[in-house]
Amino acid sequence: MKAYNQLYELLSDGVHRFSYSLVKSNEIAEEIVSDVFIKLWEIRSKLMEIENLRVYLYTIAKNFSLNYIAKNYKNRNISLDMIDIEAVIGVGGPVEMCISADLVRQIRQVIRQLPPQCKLIFQMVKEDGLKYKEVAAILDISPLTVRNQLAIAIRKIGETLPAYLAPDILLTGKFSQS
Repeated sequence: MKAYNQLYELLSDGVHRFSYSLVKSNEIAEEIVSDVFIKLWEIRSKLMEIENLRVYLYTIAKNFSLNYIAKNYKNRNISLDMIDIEAVIGVGGPVEMCISADLVRQIRQVIRQLPPQCKLIFQMVKEDGLKYKEVAAILDISPLTVRNQLAIAIRKIGETLPAYLAPDILLTGKFSQS
């Protein structure tokens, strides 16, 4: 039970942000996170068979989120291009303290203007710390697509930053819409 609680503390925020980016409701995303971890508890005897638990949890969250959308929004198809993750990308820690408010606004504006799939991939890699292969498995796309979309996001963000500041910020990789 202690390990389960630690796992929940470690991964629930990222799973919540991901689910929220799909369902656009904080309450529903919280329910989905609960359902994901209940499912994990139910299959705890088979956990050793799971190769990558983080990918497994995000995949369950994706499926639960898409099922919710399908049940509650009749005749509405959703694709990655329709996802708006503006509210889930966050800037945190000491980096944010060093950046002027104006520069943070510029970064947020660039992130808002990214294509939906590009924003989602940026958030999953830079904010949630997922690897390219993990994001590819969760979104059912190729790792090359993940790399290319992330490169687009970083290039566009880098274009808005002063030349002396861009390398330091992009190396830390933590941006947000808070």
